[in-house]
Amino acid sequence: QLQLAESGGDLVQPGGSLRLSCATTGSTLDQVDIGWFRQAPGKERLGVGCIGKNGDRTSYADAVKGRFTISRDNSRNTVWLQMENLNPDDTGIYYCAAARVCTIVTLSLQRGFHSWGQGTQVTVAS
Repeated sequence: QLQLAESGGDLVQPGGSLRLSCATTGSTLDQVDIGWFRQAPGKERLGVGCIGKNGDRTSYADAVKGRFTISRDNSRNTVWLQMENLNPDDTGIYYCAAARVCTIVTLSLQRGFHSWGQGTQVTVAS
């Protein structure tokens, strides 16, 4: 059974960078697409972006396009979310989840995702 665990959350100043990791155990990573989501305090969870099984396809929400980059190394069973030029609106708990297929549509609908991690806190503040 696939299990995911996020790490790397931290307090960072506006304009700073941070890299989150999503590590997988229990199953091979190359069988699933991975999506990243975040939930700001008091708000609903939203899709951030996703990456295809082989890393050859990525999609991003408009709010993070050009600032966030998702990559993966299946041999290391890890997916990364590189975040640049962070601002306070990026504050929240970040989650990764698996799906058979992740597109910008399924990401926004949060449809078909499973094996959610426990989340990692990112706080952007001066």
